Amino acid sequence: MITDDAEALAFAAALADEFRAGASARDTERRLPRAELDRLSDAGLLAVTVPAEYGGADVSAQTLAEIFRLLGSADGSLAQIPQSHFAYVNVIRRQGTEDQRKFFFAELLAGRRFGNAQSEAGTKHIQDIRTRLTRRPDGSYTLTGVKHYSTGALFADWIPVLARTEDDNLHVAYVPSDAEGVTVVDDWDGMGQRTTASGTVRLEAVAVPADRVLPHHLTFEGPQLHGAVAQLLHAAIDAGIAGGALAEAAEFVRTKSRPWFESGFETAAEDPLLIQRFGELALQVRASEALLIQAAKAVDAARANLSDDSAAEASIAVAAAKVYAAQAAVEVAGALFEVSGTRSALNSLNLHRHWRDARTHTLHDPARWKIQHIGRYVLNGTRPPRHGLL
Repeated sequence: MITDDAEALAFAAALADEFRAGASARDTERRLPRAELDRLSDAGLLAVTVPAEYGGADVSAQTLAEIFRLLGSADGSLAQIPQSHFAYVNVIRRQGTEDQRKFFFAELLAGRRFGNAQSEAGTKHIQDIRTRLTRRPDGSYTLTGVKHYSTGALFADWIPVLARTEDDNLHVAYVPSDAEGVTVVDDWDGMGQRTTASGTVRLEAVAVPADRVLPHHLTFEGPQLHGAVAQLLHAAIDAGIAGGALAEAAEFVRTKSRPWFESGFETAAEDPLLIQRFGELALQVRASEALLIQAAKAVDAARANLSDDSAAEASIAVAAAKVYAAQAAVEVAGALFEVSGTRSALNSLNLHRHWRDARTHTLHDPARWKIQHIGRYVLNGTRPPRHGLL
């Protein structure tokens, strides 16, 4: 069991190195990373945010973000799978009863995984949740609905499901993945993040005990960090993809690229124009990593002293990190081909996986709205909304 931040980072770095070697083949063959996720579980990395009083390491947001950055630098698909896992650990921390915390934190420490079933297709917008929890006479619930983009559900022991009760309040139902009426369909066909298995979850009159349902709507009634932590991990994945793409581009240029004949140099790595471009790309990567650290520190500071002001500052810092990391991931992954030359476009090399992963992952929510909230905060002191996506 991981006991502190240093140990968590050491395990994450070692596993990222291990996962990097097979990332391209997994993407090409669409080989789902079940063994790799088992390694994450076995190492205890998926339980690192369990509070200390329940036996966990309770690592800082800065450590958690670095774990995701390391995993993202190795495999942009694999890093995405546990993102929702940690978001729904946070729901238990904030809204769970003492008995619910004891039960689920023990599950996490035993290596169990959370998936997610939150987004729906064909609705008016992302918060138009139509999946329903219907109360039964004995106090339990019946859960019915269809979810899409359910990253992690195929690999999960428990599937947290966003649903509304009859009063239209938002709840999370934690459902065993093998419960009667639950069907997880591996129908994800995205151009990027191919191995996340972000498919469909069908819920047909699933019986849910009352003690497996948490009142998520209460999360947003006061200052909260639910959205900031979730978005911080998205930013970390993007920063990781950018760093991984830059590292692979540098290795390719050093070992495979030919110098342009006009440069007068024997190797491409000596070309001053390429050196200049690598410097520019490195600045983007370093800036995304610096903003990620700053955002994580803001989240940690807010957690230690949560208020409307500290929560707002954390959300704005995370929004800035996410906007910049998303831009860096797409631009650096695209520039890989610019600096590497024609050979890098060979499909057999699969270097385009970095750009495909970046382009797909950065579609989660629009950066333009984050920039709007940053501008309103800076100019007019308007705190960002508490909708969980900032």
